Amino acid sequence: MQFEFAGTLAVADGRYIARSAAPTKESVLVIETMGAPRPPSKHRKRARASEPGNSIPPLPLARATAVRASDPFDCEADAARWLERALGAEEELDALVAEGVALLNRALHAHATASADAHGYELSPERAVAVRIGYGSGEEVAAGRFAAAGDVDVWATEASRKRRRGEALRPQERTAAVLGGRGRFDPCETLLLRARADLDAGRGREAALQFQVGLEALLVELRGAISDPGHEEDMGTLNERRGEAGEAAKAALSGELDAEAELSVRELLEICERVLRRRRVLRS
Repeated sequence: MQFEFAGTLAVADGRYIARSAAPTKESVLVIETMGAPRPPSKHRKRARASEPGNSIPPLPLARATAVRASDPFDCEADAARWLERALGAEEELDALVAEGVALLNRALHAHATASADAHGYELSPERAVAVRIGYGSGEEVAAGRFAAAGDVDVWATEASRKRRRGEALRPQERTAAVLGGRGRFDPCETLLLRARADLDAGRGREAALQFQVGLEALLVELRGAISDPGHEEDMGTLNERRGEAGEAAKAALSGELDAEAELSVRELLEICERVLRRRRVLRS
């Protein structure tokens, strides 16, 4: 999978080998910046007046290519059949796009943590100006090139449609209200968003620790927030199962979560997200 983003990425250009828990699974991330401006001078220049209407300089383009390095095809004909099938199968294409952007976000998260950058960010496929899928020889893909490729319309995929439906529940009116000092976000909303980001990125331990605090905040902040039978039922379930969140967080302090603990966190987080969605919908 290859993504092109306007601007530059925090991770420096180069090739990065990524290994998962399975020792035989290896991926390569290739980062290349095209059209980058000349590096700034080490000496500060005297400020000059900016003329109105000055043309905006062109942005560089960052290209990130996620390569499956440990599962090669037997021949080019097999690769061509795989590409044709993937481009025509929406679910498989969604999974491949998610796998590719997850590798990029893994690198961005690692860089932000290594550099103690509290404002590091991750990217979604919809932020890319171009997305493509393809195959090539080892030398080609190591340079971010393909023998054959196809463009991917990430806005048309089911994963993108779900994200857009989520955006519809966070209307501009609320954003304007918060910026204008007429509204605020509850702490549980921020905490649970962080837990979701960690869980989706495969950081189970961080997700469990973050989720426990987010759940406790939600149980206090949204108690009796709306008059709705579904709300009361979900809040009751969360109260009954809050001990599971505590056990998962305790386990996370000792090591990786087992499958049961991670499933519990995932299920409870989905209930919390449903509670927040319901409140947004009923209030709007």
